[in-house]
Amino acid sequence: MSYKKLMVLTHTNAVATQEYLVHRYIKEVITPYVDEVFTDNFGNLICRKKGDGPKLLLSAHVDQIGFLIHEIDANGCLKFTPVGGLIPFTLISQKVIINETIGIIGLNSGADMSNLNTDQMFIDIGAKHKEDAEKKVSVGDFGNFYSEYYETDDIIISPALDDRIGCYILMEVIEKIKDSKYDLYFVFSSQEEIGTRGAFSAAYTIEPEYGISVDITPAGDIPSIKNSTSKMGEGVGIKLMDPGLIIHPELKVMLEETAKTFDIPYQFEVMKRGGTDAGAFQSVKTGIKSAALSIPTRHAHSSNEMCSKKDVHAAIELLTKLVEK
Repeated sequence: MSYKKLMVLTHTNAVATQEYLVHRYIKEVITPYVDEVFTDNFGNLICRKKGDGPKLLLSAHVDQIGFLIHEIDANGCLKFTPVGGLIPFTLISQKVIINETIGIIGLNSGADMSNLNTDQMFIDIGAKHKEDAEKKVSVGDFGNFYSEYYETDDIIISPALDDRIGCYILMEVIEKIKDSKYDLYFVFSSQEEIGTRGAFSAAYTIEPEYGISVDITPAGDIPSIKNSTSKMGEGVGIKLMDPGLIIHPELKVMLEETAKTFDIPYQFEVMKRGGTDAGAFQSVKTGIKSAALSIPTRHAHSSNEMCSKKDVHAAIELLTKLVEK
């Protein structure tokens, strides 16, 4: 299986409200395979494959964590505010990109390492003074990590796997589906990292009977990670619970039976912090039967996230068989 689409997805920087930068590529690829494509007022890209059966919404969020420049000081250094869940101790000395300008995250002299936060950090773009920096960067510009995509036969290491890997999975499913009795809606959602906001809007508009989110979950199989019960390489995760969701019993049966019927590797998982679009779905209007599929990911919310191709393949196969079945 080629991962060329994923490489393109992860090389495009797009934090919340900038999702259109990625949507352009997704729309170009999937338009021949769907009956309808449109963008709503909130910035969600919504694709429909028409069917006579119940409405089934499948979503993956497009936005990635990043930051907003809120000040340029007299020395030309940039102060920034997180957009999404940046982890402070992973930021020190990281390369970042703002527009086409590369910089390095520095730490203030005398910073309190026991209470580290982004207020104690700055971005150095090599400017001599404020006016020099303003030639390249402006207050209000967004930025992201600057790191490279890498893969082997078994794993992928890349920035923005959260949740471009989910976008990639939905794109593959769209191309693979031969026939489905569901009325299918694929939502490439906006602003998940700052509160699953796009998911609320899309679910309200579509009013599906079922909603399934595809997202990463922190892999709990490396030292000191206690947030998740999942293991990388053990199959696609069927999320039993997170702080915003308990899987709907009907969808739990549907997903598990499909995986068993087609011998697709899967694992049940619980995430103790965080959430997904599925948490937003279930409380919209009269309620939506909701579930989430997970790709166990090591080093989540960092510049180099890691996942297993085996788990990605399993997710594509499970969703494809579910909607065809």
